[in-house]
Amino acid sequence: MKKMLQNRVVILAVSTVALGLIVGASSALLSLFLELTEKVFLGFVETAARPAATGTSALQRFLSVTIGGVIVAVSWYWLRNKRRQTVGITKALSGEKMPFLETVLHVLLQIFYVGTGGSVGRELAPREAGALFAQQWEKLLAKLKLSALTESDGQLLVAAAAGAGFAGVYIAPLTGMLFAVEILLKKFSVKNVVVSLVMSVIAMFVGATVKGFGAYYLVGDVKISAAFLLFIVIVAPICGIIGAIFRKTFQWAERNQTHDRKILWQLPLMAGLTGLIAAVFPQIMGNGRALAQLAMSASSLKLLGLLLFLGLAKAVVTVFTIRAGAAGGTLTPAIAIGAVVGAATGLIAAPLTGLSVAACAIVGACAVLAASQQAPLMALFMMVEVSHLSVLMLLPLGLAAALSAVSARWLLKKSS
Repeated sequence: MKKMLQNRVVILAVSTVALGLIVGASSALLSLFLELTEKVFLGFVETAARPAATGTSALQRFLSVTIGGVIVAVSWYWLRNKRRQTVGITKALSGEKMPFLETVLHVLLQIFYVGTGGSVGRELAPREAGALFAQQWEKLLAKLKLSALTESDGQLLVAAAAGAGFAGVYIAPLTGMLFAVEILLKKFSVKNVVVSLVMSVIAMFVGATVKGFGAYYLVGDVKISAAFLLFIVIVAPICGIIGAIFRKTFQWAERNQTHDRKILWQLPLMAGLTGLIAAVFPQIMGNGRALAQLAMSASSLKLLGLLLFLGLAKAVVTVFTIRAGAAGGTLTPAIAIGAVVGAATGLIAAPLTGLSVAACAIVGACAVLAASQQAPLMALFMMVEVSHLSVLMLLPLGLAAALSAVSARWLLKKSS
């Protein structure tokens, strides 16, 4: 019995390190694939300093999203009507097997569509890739007759690898760990935290060979004051309500997602609509990074109307893009919408309070993310990690995440 336990611990440790390297490499390759797609279709590569394709022509932006939408619509229609259909992370945790080639294609299509300007998050793709490689690793261990892992160990590896996929793309290991433990496993234990965190840290270092360690969002110094905390107490619950509505609409879109032949016209139609808006406002494109950065950089009240329009447009376009058949994440779109809400209220309050609009945008982003994902810890540490914020921001952002999550839970329970 003792020897079996030792073997299990050793295999789990080796699996954690191996999967960290494998998933990190897959995340790095997905980042390179995104850059290649952006170069080919838009002639630019996004950075924190230049997250939107502002240097390309309006026609090129329109054609990029529209052509991308046609390609993924045909590809997803073919893929979803195959005998072996793709399996999501939740089903993979319950033991269903993810078909290898189909899942790889599904992952690449998500990154491709975001690269052409499609309005969905790209964080689902590396998570699905991580879960796939975890299952393939378990399969390899079984073939070599080396597996002494239990069913719960297998679930842990799948969840941890999904979180590590996120960490490898966004260079955010704590977020990757919390995604695995808080959202997927829903159980904090020493083993769950250690395995997930170690795997995410390894994936982060591998992913950073391509992405580097720079901030994903540029925020600058944020000063904490009594006025800032009062702002959070007032605005965070409102963001929680917005986040809850956002969550409900995304769930509606996913439940009613088009899988039949209608995807061949519905998804290109939404791509074309996205392209029309992007022809004038390129910040609408992609996973929401450009819109969030615009909100965090806003300094004039003249931008209020533009921000509110883009925030509403981003929410509507993203929801109906998923409804039309696109696969993609919702974390970064939620951050963009939250940043708009925070920046809009910050622009109004700044003349009276002296508050930093960037700080208000970060609060809104954290609050809407916490509410929409019902994961306050993950939202808190994600905003700190991807924005390279001071640890002093844990207090105000923690307050924002808690208040928004509570108000969102109240609304979700009331409407259920």
